[in-house]
This record gives sequence, structure tokens and C-alpha cells, in this order.
Amino acid sequence: MANFMQMIKQATSLQRDMKKVQKELASRTVEYDAAGGRVRVVARGDLSVASIDIAPEYVESAARANLGRDLAAAVNGALAAAKKEAGREMAKITSGLGLPADLLG
Repeated sequence: MANFMQMIKQATSLQRDMKKVQKELASRTVEYDAAGGRVRVVARGDLSVASIDIAPEYVESAARANLGRDLAAAVNGALAAAKKEAGREMAKITSGLGLPADLLG
């Protein structure tokens, strides 16, 4: 029974730590550029997009297909970078638990 209580305490502590890290990640940002820096996306660690900036001269000169492709590339790149950052932070608090890496993001 003492083992079970220890497991409950660890689970509660882990849950509290994970919520704290998730809150911290929501305030962190990563950037990703596409089209030679003419399209920039900023994403938060909670995998939300904070901002998208497209150089005015690129909007005027780019073909619609290129603009869409570059915008998608920048969003996907920023979200991938945010996911990687979140995975690193979660791994810090779950190390030693023996969880498979693919469960951590």
C-alpha cells in the first residue's frame, strides 16, 4: 500500500509539473522563415501561431501559388520547432519514468 501511495504522489507531482511547463511553453515563442525571410511565422510552445509577417514587396510580386506554398512552409516549420521545444521541456520532467520517447512528442 505504501508503494501505491508513493505512485499517487509521483503522479500528482508529475501532473503539476506538466501543467507548469505547459503554461510556460504557452508564453515561449519560436520563429521560422520561408522564402528567404520574406515570410516569417512566430509560433508559441503550445502549438498556436502568434503572428505571421509577409514582406509587402513579396505579396506584390509573388504568384499566388508561391505565396501559399511559402506560407504553409513557414507555418509548418514554426509549429515543428515549437513541438520540438515542447518535447524537450516535457522530457526534462518525465526523465527517469521509462516512458517511450514517442509519447513525449
